[in-house]
Amino acid sequence: MLSLMSGTAAVTLIGCFRDSSDATESLVSPGSTRSASIPEQATTQIAQSTPGCIVRPQQTEGPYFVDERLNRSDIRSNPADNAIKAGVPLRLVFQVSQLSGNACQPLSNATIDIWHCDAEGVYSDVQDTQGQKFLRGYQMTDRNGTAQFVTIYPGWYPGRTPHIHFKIRTSSPTQAADEFTSQLYFEDAVTDQVYAQPPYTTREARSVRNDRDGIFRRGGEQLILPVTRSGEGYEGRFEIGLELA
Repeated sequence: MLSLMSGTAAVTLIGCFRDSSDATESLVSPGSTRSASIPEQATTQIAQSTPGCIVRPQQTEGPYFVDERLNRSDIRSNPADNAIKAGVPLRLVFQVSQLSGNACQPLSNATIDIWHCDAEGVYSDVQDTQGQKFLRGYQMTDRNGTAQFVTIYPGWYPGRTPHIHFKIRTSSPTQAADEFTSQLYFEDAVTDQVYAQPPYTTREARSVRNDRDGIFRRGGEQLILPVTRSGEGYEGRFEIGLELA
C-alpha cells in the first residue's frame, strides 16, 4: 500500500470494495483471464483473510488551494453577495473509513475540504477573483463517516480534464494530525453529456480528455466518481478510507 508521511504519522488512502468480485479481479494482472480459474474455496479464503480495501493514490494539491475555513455543505455561492454559480447541480457524498485490523470502520470528525473551478474554468480567491469564495468549503464527517456537499459539475481549463480537488484532515488527542490530498474525476461520456448543456455550451469544446491529462494518468482511474442522474443534476458517492499510524 502506498504509505505517505505527514508529520510523524503515515497515512494511506484506501477505498472499500463494493463486492467480492472486485477483490478477485485485483489478484489478476490487467488483461488476464486467469481469474476464472481461481477455485471458489481459495477465493473465499482470500476474501476472509484480507480487508476489502484497495490503495488510492495521492495527487497534487495544485496552486489553487486556499484554506478558507468555510464550514458549509452548499458551496455554490460567494458568501460576500450570495451569488450562486451557474452549472449542472452535483451532490457529492464522501464515505470515509479507517482501516482497523482487517476491517474498514467509519471515521468520524475528519475534515474534508473540496474546491474546484466554475463552468468557465475559473477558481475563486486567486488572481482576478481574490476575495470571492465560490465553490470552496469543508464538512466534518458524522459518526457514520459521511460528509455531503452540494456543488456544480466542474468546468475545464487548458491542460486539465474536469476534476474536483479534495483534502482530508484528521486529528485527535491521541493521534498526530494527518492529511491526504487528491482529486476526483468523471467518466468522459458523462462529461460529454453535461457539457452539451448550458452554461457549458457557451465555451469551445474542451481540449483535454482523461487519457490526455498527465495527472489523471497517475492513478486517476482509481479516483473516478461514479455518478447517477438525480433530478436536473447528478449525484455521486465516493468511498475512501485512511490507514492511520
